[in-house]
Amino acid sequence: MNPIPPGRRAPARPHRVRVFLLVPLAWVVAAACGDDPFEPQWTAAPDSALIYSLALPDVNLPSAFGFTPGVRSAIVVETPGATGQWDIALDTQGAQLVFLPPGALGINSRARIMALPGVDFADVVEAPRDTTLYVADEPLVVTAGTTYVVQTNLIMGSFSNCLYYAKLEPFAVDVAQGTVEFLYDASPICNDRRLVPPPDDG
Repeated sequence: MNPIPPGRRAPARPHRVRVFLLVPLAWVVAAACGDDPFEPQWTAAPDSALIYSLALPDVNLPSAFGFTPGVRSAIVVETPGATGQWDIALDTQGAQLVFLPPGALGINSRARIMALPGVDFADVVEAPRDTTLYVADEPLVVTAGTTYVVQTNLIMGSFSNCLYYAKLEPFAVDVAQGTVEFLYDASPICNDRRLVPPPDDG
């Protein structure tokens, strides 16, 4: 180790200072643009799905659907570990197909569903806040062309517990075959009722 000669200062270390300043600066820039750097990026991307009635004899058919991030797929209800993953199931009651929230099958869940007849899929921009409008433990008749809003089961996150919201519209309802095809989109943002992406304010 070479001693520093008298009258000389130790050389500065600018690179180390810059490392500590870069991350806070990025947060400041993101905040100035109105963006949360930790909020998931969301682009509207409606997709479609097909589910089968629980009344059909084949137990290997997907009769339910989960809307939470990381699931977003049709689910076979009888599969081990499926409980808690799905938010609605399909069943046949009388001469009708019905959506069942988990509570209708005696499963403890925060999942709920409600119907918005006469409202176009594209026009549903936020999940209603009135909890009395949602069905938690009863069947809801499936009607083609009606938009439905789903509140998912409560998901335990790393920093908070999250509910998510989705919307769907059945476009092919076949009672004889016991099938429903529907269009859906869902928010990836924890506890946010918006059903369309937030505006990009740049």
